[in-house]
Amino acid sequence: MNIILVFSILVIASSSCVQSQLLDGIYCGTKNCYDILNVNREASKHEIGKNYRKLAKQYHPDLHKGHDAKQKAEEQFKIIATAYEILKDDESRTDYDYMLDHPDEYYAHYYRYYRRRVTPKVDVKIVIFVVITIISAFQYYNGWQRYDEAIKYFLSVPKYRSRAVDIAIQDGLLDSDKRSKGKSKKSKEEIEKVIKGIIEDKMDIKGAYAKPIITDLLWIQLLICPYTILKYIWWYASWIWRHNLLNQPYSEEEKLYIIRKYMKIGKNQFDSQEDSKIQDYLDKELWIKENFDSWFKNEEENAKKLLAENNRHKQYRRYLKNHGVGRMTFDDS
Repeated sequence: MNIILVFSILVIASSSCVQSQLLDGIYCGTKNCYDILNVNREASKHEIGKNYRKLAKQYHPDLHKGHDAKQKAEEQFKIIATAYEILKDDESRTDYDYMLDHPDEYYAHYYRYYRRRVTPKVDVKIVIFVVITIISAFQYYNGWQRYDEAIKYFLSVPKYRSRAVDIAIQDGLLDSDKRSKGKSKKSKEEIEKVIKGIIEDKMDIKGAYAKPIITDLLWIQLLICPYTILKYIWWYASWIWRHNLLNQPYSEEEKLYIIRKYMKIGKNQFDSQEDSKIQDYLDKELWIKENFDSWFKNEEENAKKLLAENNRHKQYRRYLKNHGVGRMTFDDS
């Protein structure tokens, strides 16, 4: 009698332990998804699918007659479908098995369940494709916007505008006689269009405001990335072979590259400088480290002298001397 009583207590405790692993409101609720489909935890996807189809056919509402029978079958059919949805997906099944093995992590189970339910099931490849496309489109639009800003700026500068008008007159695109009247005279919009075209053709805009090139887009850069890497490896190996081993002289492009590296500025910023200034770098042989260090030191000293002679900078230093740092004022001068 005592043995039977102990056995009953163990069965009840075991049942309570199993129920305590199941949480209401997530997965299959207080029921075990494996038990609903009549499979064990080691069952394969094929076995789970086979049992699901068998039970779905058995409890399909259309196969039952009568309101009560149809309603009960529909409820059971939903339970079976829910269990199958959870166990057919590897990630969802892993989370469910983790809940069965770690029943004490109450809030973590709810988080995992609703995170998977709320997160949209979108292919990562599609997301990456869309993001790269959006970035490339923004690059292209932003590049043309900056280029148009540069063209508008040159149109507003009298020196460049007058030069463009002279070229247009020489090419016969504009009439040299401003007093000419009649149908042959171009409208203001047409004249502006001609001048703008001349500036676009003749003006060599470099740097960040240069005319956008399709190869600068992120999509194209990713596509030609293997070629770019191989090109860089070849260039680096060639540099070591020609200059470190054979001691060959640098070309003009290589000299400018060394100077740019010494200055620690980007290619666009370096190329945006005046041609005369870049030629001055070459004339002073700044690709030689000693020459560059000497030139850079002189530039720093000249910059300090200009600051010392600047009235606004003198006012700023006088203010710091009298009031110290850490205060903000509005300069209305």
